[in-house]
Formats: sequence, C-alpha cells, structure tokens
Amino acid sequence: MTARTLDYIQDFAATGVEQNLQSLESSNDIDLAKLAAEGNMEAFEELYSRHYRKVYALCFRMLQNTAEAEDLTQDVFIQLHRKIGSFRGESAFTTWLHRLTINQVLMHFRKRIVKYEKTASDEESQPVQITPGTENHNRMSVFDRIALEEAIAELPEGYRKVFLLHDVEGFEHEEIARILGCSVGTSKSQLHKARAKLKRILTKKANPRLVR
Repeated sequence: MTARTLDYIQDFAATGVEQNLQSLESSNDIDLAKLAAEGNMEAFEELYSRHYRKVYALCFRMLQNTAEAEDLTQDVFIQLHRKIGSFRGESAFTTWLHRLTINQVLMHFRKRIVKYEKTASDEESQPVQITPGTENHNRMSVFDRIALEEAIAELPEGYRKVFLLHDVEGFEHEEIARILGCSVGTSKSQLHKARAKLKRILTKKANPRLVR
C-alpha cells in the first residue's frame, strides 16, 4: 500500500467520522434517544452535551449547592443511560428528562433525611454515610462511570457482590463474610480476583483512566 493510498484512506475515514458527528448534531432528541438506546455512545454524548446545562441548572435551583448539584447532575445522566430504552417518545424528551431529574433530586433529599436520622440516633454521634467509599466514584466523569458500571456488570456474581460490598459500600471483610455466609479468606480472595478481572475488562474496553 503506497503512502498516497494510506493518506486517502485516512482522509476518507476522518471525513466519515466528521459527517457522522454533523449528522448527530442535526438530529432531534427523539432520534438521538433511539440511537443511544441501541448502544450508540456518540448519540448519548450529544444528548449529554445538549442538555447538561439545563439539568445542572434545575439541580442547582433545588439544592442551592454547587458541589451537590454537580454530583447529582452526573447521577441524572447515569440514570438516563440506564433508562433511556424506556423513553417512548410519547412526550417531549426534555419533559421526560425533567421528570427524571426531579425524581433524582427527591431521592437525594430522602437519602439526606435518612442520613440525618441515623446520625441523630447514633449514641456516639459519629457521622454516618449512606454509601461509604463512593466519594471518588462520584467524582468520575459520567462516561467513565458508565464504563465502570458496565464492566462491573460483567463480573461473575460472587466477585461482583464482594467488590460492591467492599470497594463501593465500604464494608470490611469480616462484615462481608457475615453478610454472604463465607469465610474472611474467601472474601479477600474474591475481591482480589474481582479487581484483577475488572482491570482486564477495562483495559479491553480501552478506558486507561480507570485502570490503576
């Protein structure tokens, strides 16, 4: 293959990508939602780019807290990615997304109330986290979180349970052993195997930012 031929192929491929992006940018929300539901990540990214500011503004109006609004906006788009297949186009996409956002904010308020009640009833007055160990997870970009959740879903059930209980929920191995009815050694072994397998999955998916 000559250098000239290779340059032609590269130019043709780049033109195809550019045309595809232009096509997505000119598509309406309903068409993008259908494509995203079929697994088209570029379509989902276009919806994210198109609606991020509106979702953030709504979250901020209800929360009056910049950091919480940013975190919750990410949560909204994670939920959108999970549920976009249920959008039927019976209402405007913006209306459907607005309802989804409101539901996420209300859920956030309910969790805050539960957290307060648990803290108030703690005899030692120790702060209580609803989901300890998830701080870094919530600081990830929405696309990295989607990739990570998809990778976790590919883990064998036993590995997945231990990984979620330890690395996401923050339980110690002794607690995990009681919850799952296994030995502490089994919990530690399955966590090690889960992390190794997760690293292989993420490497295969070409998400180097998530692999340490």
